[in-house]
Amino acid sequence: MNKSTQISVIIPTFNRTIFVQRAIDSVLNQTSPPLETIVIDDGSSDGSYNELALKYGDSISLIQNRENKGVSYSRNQGVNAAQGQWIAFLDSDDVWDRHKLEKQIEFHQENPHLRISQCEEIWIRNGKRVNPKHKHAKKSGQIFKDSLPLCIISPSAVIMEKRLFNEVGQFDEALPACEDYDLWLRITQKEEVGLLNEPLITRYAGHEDQLSSKHWGMDRFRVYAMEKHLGADLPHDWKQALHQEYIQKCKVLILGAEKRGNTEMVAFYNEKLSLIET
Repeated sequence: MNKSTQISVIIPTFNRTIFVQRAIDSVLNQTSPPLETIVIDDGSSDGSYNELALKYGDSISLIQNRENKGVSYSRNQGVNAAQGQWIAFLDSDDVWDRHKLEKQIEFHQENPHLRISQCEEIWIRNGKRVNPKHKHAKKSGQIFKDSLPLCIISPSAVIMEKRLFNEVGQFDEALPACEDYDLWLRITQKEEVGLLNEPLITRYAGHEDQLSSKHWGMDRFRVYAMEKHLGADLPHDWKQALHQEYIQKCKVLILGAEKRGNTEMVAFYNEKLSLIET
């Protein structure tokens, strides 16, 4: 069966009228069109909802949040509304190559044991193409350990079984950022991740409204995500890597808090360290 007839594409957006239209167009122009394209307008104040409704009509499914609830809430809404057996995420500032779904579908047909995969990507920062650093290199297989330092799976590059998403739990709506890092840890603890070694998305960075530029100390959110796995029954080397990364990130946060004179946060992360090191 052609999986394109089973894929629901989910695009959350907030005050990105121009960007999101570029993203939507890249989905509607796919050589293997998805079953549906679900766009969640997360309480935008720039007229996005009306403009998208007028331009795209029935070619997309448009959901409007009356207030800004965050990207996790919006993606979860999209998954809950999705009719497809497979889910593909696309951030509103990213763009797909027109063959993205076609080639990823073929990849899964050749690797039917895989329930999730991603592709390579092109990075554009402040209008110029840049090369990802070695630490951002994508990997395949059992990549739980590789996923601990930072996020090496991009939402816009992923297609996955909707059933898998529901099995591991949805995006954690308590997280204002690193919500994808949190989800990938839960998935990579259980599943192999496939990698299509071809750049089929373009990621744009450098604009002020990116989540990574809004929040200081992103390791706060990664520590929170890692804590969910501290008591899990993991292979010894995975547990060792988890503990080492957890300790390292706590120490970095302590140093940062000390520089800012935030004694409360110093005590908070020292307490976490005392629990893991005993």
